[in-house]
Amino acid sequence: MVRKILITGSSGMLGSDLCPMLEKNHEIIGLDIIDPKKGCEPKRFYKANIVDFCEIEKVFAKEKPDFVIHTVAWTDVDGCQLDPVKAHNINVEGLYNLVIILSRVKVPLIFISTDFVFAGERNTPYVEDDAPMPLSVYGMTKYKGEEIIKGVLKKYAIVMTSWLYGKNGKNFVDTIITKARETGKLKVVNDQVGSPTYTKDLTLGLKGLIDRFDFKRGEIFHVSNSGSCSWYEFALEILKNVPGSENIAVEPIGSEELARPAKRPRFSVLDNSKFEKYTGIHMRLWKEAVKEFIKEDCLKRR
Repeated sequence: MVRKILITGSSGMLGSDLCPMLEKNHEIIGLDIIDPKKGCEPKRFYKANIVDFCEIEKVFAKEKPDFVIHTVAWTDVDGCQLDPVKAHNINVEGLYNLVIILSRVKVPLIFISTDFVFAGERNTPYVEDDAPMPLSVYGMTKYKGEEIIKGVLKKYAIVMTSWLYGKNGKNFVDTIITKARETGKLKVVNDQVGSPTYTKDLTLGLKGLIDRFDFKRGEIFHVSNSGSCSWYEFALEILKNVPGSENIAVEPIGSEELARPAKRPRFSVLDNSKFEKYTGIHMRLWKEAVKEFIKEDCLKRR
């Protein structure tokens, strides 16, 4: 079935992958405060701010989408901690504007959430029924967003993912490669564990969900690359796939040594079982994904 899909944050790291992928089978409308990246432009695009209710309402009145994928978020975890008002405006108020419009026009929503809504005080992967307990302003704003959706909408899919990286935005993989070449040595935290997730793989997962989900109810799905690692182990795997990085020294450190403004969950691995059973899609291992990303994107840009 061909659907008219509005993607908010269409110029962001995830949105820039979603638009060309979904446009193969659906009619895509992009919306963002910044222009699309070259090669990722949806056929129709609106420059609009999600916190401006009137702007968003005008887009809905003109386009009448069948459903919306909301990828807009301020994901700078430390930035959110230092400026909670801005974080609330973008991650909560902006979403609330969208949800109110969706409730009026009876259009379902796919909302991208995060593993950072969990406290990380366990050693087994989180499932959809586990209780959120955010440790940071960022995690709290995303959790509040989830609660708004559950309280207002009847048709939605909350998709929780983790440790995103991709070719169209600032990401850990590029940061590690750049710093390694500039300094020859790295210090990376070894006491936070999660599942690095390639935006290309998340996009394929979302496509599978769109093809199968009937949007007659509200559901939560966990979607991330499979397997898990610490940021330190992630850095080692990145450098393993970059020629000439054999002699880069990588030192494991504790989170306290970084003294970042926002606290991160110690363990935030997500269990994909529900998503995989529902869609029949198995998310590949994070090591396979990062190897492909480095080969097909990172090394070609350097």
